[in-house]
Amino acid sequence: MTEDWTPAGLEGKSVLITGSSRGIGEAAARAFAGCGARVALLARGADRIETLAEEIGGLAVPADVAAPAAMQAAVDTVRERHGGLDVLINNAGVIEPIGAVETTDPDAWGKLIDINVKGVYNGIRAALPAMRARSAGGTIINISSGAAHTPLEGWSAYCTSKAAVAMLTRAVHLETSGDGVRVMGLAPGTVATEMQARIRDSGINRISQLDWSEHSPPDWVGRVLLWMATDAADAYLGEEVSLRDPAIMARLGLGTP
Repeated sequence: MTEDWTPAGLEGKSVLITGSSRGIGEAAARAFAGCGARVALLARGADRIETLAEEIGGLAVPADVAAPAAMQAAVDTVRERHGGLDVLINNAGVIEPIGAVETTDPDAWGKLIDINVKGVYNGIRAALPAMRARSAGGTIINISSGAAHTPLEGWSAYCTSKAAVAMLTRAVHLETSGDGVRVMGLAPGTVATEMQARIRDSGINRISQLDWSEHSPPDWVGRVLLWMATDAADAYLGEEVSLRDPAIMARLGLGTP
């Protein structure tokens, strides 16, 4: 049975979303802003997040997640402007290089790890002191993937990075669960974004062959993230939520793609 779930308790919350210039990050920013949260948008390029921030009444924080000092400065800026940090969504990620291991560029492979893995670590490391300093704690949500558990040809870097993020999520949960910090992962499945278009264009592995109608719309991910940011999702702390879980889809009123 579908429940008419409506997010509650997010008004006025300080939310920082990495990789928020497009796709899942943009959808999440719009969703949280729509609930009255104070949203900080983070991405390497300033132009797009500044435009989006102006549109939704948010704060643009240009930064590179792969740079620890930049992430610390970004969190410090959010704390100063919003008076704290309640929710961190580690969404920034890349899919390239796509290709067989022996043909991929080592620098590109390493850059993906810098963004997809180190970027998540840098965000968590910067956010935890801010959250622990508050009696209310906070929520950290890391965007994972089914690729964390299912190997796919041509995606050695991406699969490896998402497997690392899944384990990092579990480890940080063990370290912080007694401090009021909520840590979870979200595997959104395939989503109709620019990244998915690049996957399609690569023509490599079965994911590239999926019809566009099989991908979830980005706003579904935004709705799941709203739910995960509330205590309604406490049963999943330390775990990885799957957007395609029928029970979750029913609870949040999501249809079948």
